[in-house]
Amino acid sequence: MKEYGFGVDIGGTTVKMGLFKTTGELLDKWEIPTRKDNGGEQILPDVAAAIDAKLQEKGIDKDTVQGVGVGVPGPVTPEGVVRKCVNLGWDVFNVEEKLSNLCNLPVKAGNDANVAALGEMWQGAGKGAKNVVMVTLGTGVGGGVIVDGKIVAGSTGAGGEIGHIPVNDEETDVCGCGKKGCLEQYASATGVVTMTKRKLAASDTPSTLRDIAEVTAKDVFDAAKAGDALALEVIEDFGKILGRTLAMIACVSNPEVIVIGGGVSKAGEMITDVVSKYFVPYTFHACRETQFKIAQLGNDAGIYGCVQMVL
Repeated sequence: MKEYGFGVDIGGTTVKMGLFKTTGELLDKWEIPTRKDNGGEQILPDVAAAIDAKLQEKGIDKDTVQGVGVGVPGPVTPEGVVRKCVNLGWDVFNVEEKLSNLCNLPVKAGNDANVAALGEMWQGAGKGAKNVVMVTLGTGVGGGVIVDGKIVAGSTGAGGEIGHIPVNDEETDVCGCGKKGCLEQYASATGVVTMTKRKLAASDTPSTLRDIAEVTAKDVFDAAKAGDALALEVIEDFGKILGRTLAMIACVSNPEVIVIGGGVSKAGEMITDVVSKYFVPYTFHACRETQFKIAQLGNDAGIYGCVQMVL
C-alpha cells in the first residue's frame, strides 16, 4: 500500500521539502541549503540523502512511498529533462532519472511555477477547480497554466512563462530574458518600483513616495491604500497591463479561477480588484465569469504541487 509521497521544491537558496500522506495531508516539512558550487552537482545527492534520513527518522519503508515530485526553477520537458537552470548552475540533463537512481524511488519533475499552480489547484485557492491559471508576482513574474487538472508544460517545458509575454513595444529597458517590454517589467515587484520611479521623475504630482529613499512595491501599494494620487496611478497602470494580459491568456485556456501569488499578492483585494476591473472588458464574453483569488499556500505551494504530480 502506497501511503506517502515527497514534495521537493528546489530554489536558488534553499530546497523546501515535504513528507505527505497520499490523501494530501502534510506530515512534516523542512529545508536544506541549495549547494550550487561545481555546477550544482551536489543538489540532487543532498535531496536523496535528506529523503533517506526522513524515512529512517519516521520509520517508513520505501515500499510505502508513491514517489518524489520535484520543482525546479527552469523549463522541464514532459520527459523530465531540465533545459538549463541558470540559478542552480545546471545544464541540460534528465533530473527524473538522476534523482530516481539516487533515491531508488519514482520521480516526477516540473517547473517550479507550474507545480506551485498545481499545489494551489489541489489544496489552495483553486481547490475544486480543474482549469486554473496562477500568476506569481515576486522579483519576477512566474506562471502556471492548468487545463483539465494537468500542467500545460509544452514541447520544451516553457508553457506558462506568463512573465515573458510582450506587452509594450515602446520599452527601451531590457528584461532579464533578453527581450524588451515583457509583462515581468511591469507586474513584478521590481516592475512596480520601476514604473513608480518613472512617474516620480516625469511629474511633479505630490506624493508621500518622494520622501522614501528606496521605494519598494509594498510602499507603493500602502501609499495607494492611503489615497496617494501618484501611487494610485501606478496601481491603475499595473492593473491594466496585468488584467489585459490575463484576459488574453483566458481566451486560450478559459480558467475557472485565476490565482495571484508571490510577494506582491500580499496587497490582497487591492490587486484582485484592479486586475479584474481591466480583465473583464478585455476578455472574451464567455470568460468573464473567471474568479480572481489570492494564493493560500504561500511558500508551501511548490511542495504541495510537487507531491500532487506523483500521486
